[in-house]
Amino acid sequence: MQEPSHPRKQAVLRAPGTPSVPWHALIPEAVLEQLSTTPHGLTDVAARERLGRYGPNVLERSRPDSAWKLLWRQIDSPLIWVLIASAALAILLGKVTDGLVVAAVVVLNTAIGFVQEYRAGRAIEALNHMVPESAHVLRDGHLVARPAAELVPGDVVQLASGDRVPADLRLLHSRNFQVEEAALTGESVPASKHVAAVAGDAELGDRASLAFGGTLVTSGTATAVVVATGSATELGRISHLMEQATDLSTPLTRELARLGRVISAGIVVLSAVLLGVGMLRGYAFSDAVLVAITLAVAAIPEGLPAIVTIALAIGVQRMASRRAVIRKLPAVETLGSTTVICSDKTGTLTRNEMTVQALWTQAGHYALTGVGHTPMGDLLRGGSPLEETPGDVQALLVAGVLCNEADLQPREGRWGMTGDPTEGALLFAARKAGLGVTELRERHPRLDAIPFESEHQFMATLNAGGPEQAELFLKGAPEVVLRRCGPGTDRDAVLAEVERMARQGLRVLAFARKGMPRAQALRMQDVEDGFTLLGLQGMIDPPREEAVASVRACHAAGIRVKMMTGDHPGTAEAIGLQLGIHAPGHPGLTGARLSAMSDAELAGAVQDTNVFARLAPEHKLRLVRALQTQRHVVAMTGDGVNDAPALKQADIGVAMGITGTAVSREAADLVLTDDNFATIVAAVEEGRRVYDNLVKSLAFVLPTNLGLALILMLGVTFFPLQEAGGVREPLLAMRPTQLLWINLVATVTLALPLAFEAKERHVMRRRPRAPDTPVLSHFVVMRTCLVALLMAAGAIGLFLWEFTRQGGGHDASNPQALAEARTMAVNTVVSFQIFYLWLCRTLTGSTREVGFTQNPTVFMGIAALVLLQAAFMYVPFLQRLFGSAPLSLGDIARSVLVGACVLPVVGLEKWLRSRRREPGQSVSAT
Repeated sequence: MQEPSHPRKQAVLRAPGTPSVPWHALIPEAVLEQLSTTPHGLTDVAARERLGRYGPNVLERSRPDSAWKLLWRQIDSPLIWVLIASAALAILLGKVTDGLVVAAVVVLNTAIGFVQEYRAGRAIEALNHMVPESAHVLRDGHLVARPAAELVPGDVVQLASGDRVPADLRLLHSRNFQVEEAALTGESVPASKHVAAVAGDAELGDRASLAFGGTLVTSGTATAVVVATGSATELGRISHLMEQATDLSTPLTRELARLGRVISAGIVVLSAVLLGVGMLRGYAFSDAVLVAITLAVAAIPEGLPAIVTIALAIGVQRMASRRAVIRKLPAVETLGSTTVICSDKTGTLTRNEMTVQALWTQAGHYALTGVGHTPMGDLLRGGSPLEETPGDVQALLVAGVLCNEADLQPREGRWGMTGDPTEGALLFAARKAGLGVTELRERHPRLDAIPFESEHQFMATLNAGGPEQAELFLKGAPEVVLRRCGPGTDRDAVLAEVERMARQGLRVLAFARKGMPRAQALRMQDVEDGFTLLGLQGMIDPPREEAVASVRACHAAGIRVKMMTGDHPGTAEAIGLQLGIHAPGHPGLTGARLSAMSDAELAGAVQDTNVFARLAPEHKLRLVRALQTQRHVVAMTGDGVNDAPALKQADIGVAMGITGTAVSREAADLVLTDDNFATIVAAVEEGRRVYDNLVKSLAFVLPTNLGLALILMLGVTFFPLQEAGGVREPLLAMRPTQLLWINLVATVTLALPLAFEAKERHVMRRRPRAPDTPVLSHFVVMRTCLVALLMAAGAIGLFLWEFTRQGGGHDASNPQALAEARTMAVNTVVSFQIFYLWLCRTLTGSTREVGFTQNPTVFMGIAALVLLQAAFMYVPFLQRLFGSAPLSLGDIARSVLVGACVLPVVGLEKWLRSRRREPGQSVSAT
């Protein structure tokens, strides 16, 4: 990891005079004293001095990798180095055409990888867009606008609704001040802020006396003092965590890299052996080296990188049609091997629409059905719908409508809401009970109000009740409202009901009412006592219906689902129970408990716990790492800045496209355009299909490379040398350029249709494969050897038959006979490939199971190759380039007939294997 380029990194980590007690636990006067400032702010001179000492209010950025470094990363691969060496040696030996063709393959593969990595996300840069361009700050006692980058600790700023908080601030004065900080904490509703100090060990979401840089003011006004800027802010801390997070290679890239190393080592050894064999048989040194180069060209699957890249790109397109946008190609396959999905709660597993579900009055309990921003639902008592709304419930709901600042508007056939989500839920609850919001407000117009203040935790409105009378409605925290109710209220019973609702994860509001003279103005002392309790309303952000089914599908597929949220533990556990994630009686883990655990303790706890609440960014990052140490492939979902480090660390990061911040989207590998957990499950299914089809492609490609290597090795070892002008030369069944034709043109053309194959029948009813499962299982290796032997035997047999029939014998003076024989060998290999393609559409079952016409691209691939092979044989330019010759229809028929022998042989092998295979077993299973 590179060090950030900012020269004052250590200096800006702490504000001047930072106390041992956290800022949120100090009273405002103590904060000002520690920062050596006043309620009127700093002078311009002092601010400039601090700016020079502590640096600008910007986030540090690591320097991205240069284009040269990215390019080198594509070249630094064993297979690429073998190809580069082969191309260089061929050119040095005078085989310029062969060398240039091999070099072109290297350039193509390098370019594909370079473009893919160059377009990777720039997550840390996106953090800078969350810092506003300017702020209103007190300098020399005057309110002025200054660039946010010039703010320093000790500056006093003023904030109003709609402002983005420019730095981490300690509130000095506030009125009805609320901040949307879901991006940092995961809370689904705006956080109420106040001046009073809070406990020093309060979690991030409970630090109500602080406003954090990058969050958004949704209502009210405040005056606050800057306590941290730049890298010392919560945003800066998250930026530092993102630098600590590591980009992990995917299971497929790791396996392909291991396969590349194995193939490269094998090629080097075999080339050295073949070089020695050639020298022992009397080859000239240059000819022996050419044979070794030819073996490398034959054995290296040059088309494999292109096949893998195109197959993944096809998966990207299919996922996009299912509302999942892939930002990094390897993430397609990683989804298929996911063993754990760590999901944020708000907006992903839940609707992000607060909904009233429970009502309580002195008469008993009631329930409201229906979810989200819709007035559709029923009022239930004892599980049965009520035809009419009882008077006690009606009074409770009316209070929720009148003591309310939100509003409803029908929008294009559906309902919209403006205002606080909690207050909007109260309006939808009234609509479900048949109450008209507009009619009620017109019948009882508001006369006066005391707006909600976080310090006193209630709101009060005075509404007309008659010609001479008015009604005072009170809404707020239950304990606050209860203190203002008369002696007839059974406080213990009410608090017991509040506790019962809270255990269900409901957010509870209490409502009360009292009469007043209409002409009287509303004063603070009017809300001190004398109220009659109307009841309680309990609300929650309910789970998505499709998320419940998707969690079940994950469990059936052997994937664990874990909820990681910054919300309250009770709410998280209640949602977890409804989703089937959380087990009753098994408490979740909070961030505070997690912080006290050692790495070993956490590794054990993370296996058995599925609900994690009150998490800070470093907690999520640590949880993901703990799962990865247990050999899990982790998919992490999130939408906020607080999720970005964990998104980057996870094997696959999944961000929300609608509610997600730019930071989370840039840190992620996958973006959901509908913010729906069900889309993740669809993407997992698509990822498994992509992996299965990649295994099919490997099983199709590798027999060709092994077969070509066998053809060359058998020829060098056993074929007699040919005489040409008194010089003995090796008799090779194929030229290097012909081997490249098969590897790049024929193989790629036929392998690509396999990427379009439909998913296996049991794809989501099998457990995820282990991350270290070799992509070349015992089954694939055995199939590769079987088909390669058949291919080599058929190609060598027809090559010798044709060469002898044309009168070539051991005399190289008949180049036409040699060209026709080599063309015959190429045609035979291509025929094997065409027939074997049908068998690879399903590696373990019968082709009838997938349907002959279900994948029309197979016919397109075969037709394209037939035309290309005809050009290979009959176009003069290609004849000169590849050393091919025209063949008669009889010769073509013989090569096709020999190639067809793969059908009964592999068909028998499939039948024998199917008798031992378990239902739903993966195509790559041993």
